[in-house]
Amino acid sequence: MNRRRLPLSLRRSAVPWERQRPTWRDARPAVIAGALKRAQALPSGNWYVLGASRAVRGDGKLARTVAGQEVVVWRGPGGRLVGGPGICPHLGAPLRDSPVRCGTLVCHWHGLALDGRPYAGWSPLPVHDDGVLVWARLDAVGGEEPTDEPVVPQRPQPAHALTAVHTDVGVCDPEDIVANRLDPWHGTWFHPHSFVDLTVVDAPGGPVDAVDDDPHSLTVDVSFKVAGRLVVPVRAVFSAPEPRTVVMRITRGEGAGSVVETHATPLGTDAAGRPRTAVTEAVVAVSHRPGFAAVRLAAPLLRPLVRAAAARLWRDDLSYAERRRQLRSTGLFPG
Repeated sequence: MNRRRLPLSLRRSAVPWERQRPTWRDARPAVIAGALKRAQALPSGNWYVLGASRAVRGDGKLARTVAGQEVVVWRGPGGRLVGGPGICPHLGAPLRDSPVRCGTLVCHWHGLALDGRPYAGWSPLPVHDDGVLVWARLDAVGGEEPTDEPVVPQRPQPAHALTAVHTDVGVCDPEDIVANRLDPWHGTWFHPHSFVDLTVVDAPGGPVDAVDDDPHSLTVDVSFKVAGRLVVPVRAVFSAPEPRTVVMRITRGEGAGSVVETHATPLGTDAAGRPRTAVTEAVVAVSHRPGFAAVRLAAPLLRPLVRAAAARLWRDDLSYAERRRQLRSTGLFPG
């Protein structure tokens, strides 16, 4: 067996969970809070992620409530992405429940037809499809200087990658999602089923030498668990290109160049007045191995597996984010 041709490594010995090196001294609240503050200060151009591009194909549509504002997007005549308010201007029907027929959204209450152009009091919103995710610009919600396009992280070309998108919803604010992702120190403690041997080798204001050009990024060496003592070691860099997005980019090891994007979209409040946030995780995976072409061909079979893995991690991480918001709302945690 030629080990150099395989991405797997065999750990010499498995360290019990309780005997791994504690990371709480390294995970300084001030560092995480500083990273979050820098992310929140970045411009977004009032763009919000709605969901996966693959959801808007043919007569498909994507509906989302963003900060209490209903939005719907679909493919208009000629296949162009169009979108606007998700409330019918006639008598307020929820357009999320209305079908798309040949590029026209037809209200299921009285048949008012919308093709993406202004009509009968309904006005379109700026929308954007980056090939993986669909975005909408909501100037009334964001309140910033609008931009023509969203801040899309640099990523591999989707046509040459395996892409998968998972969405979940938690009772928290977007900042709680972002803070979770800007805390890589919790990886092996909170997700022992997925990660081992995690070391943060560079962090803003940390005592270690910088290994990345971005002084505000966090660089991590970690191994993804496969089975038993088999792992895939990588180096990953976490950064925030805009206030509601955190990107993990693999820079060394198997899948170098791959990214995992986490996008937080505020939805509004629940019946108890608590904030709800959608987390959309986009995996864009690449590999220079010849066999990766077969992986891309098998994408329809692999996407559910990738989404299931993301769902398992976010069951943990949403509890982290929800706990953070709960303590912050009671004044027990400064946030």
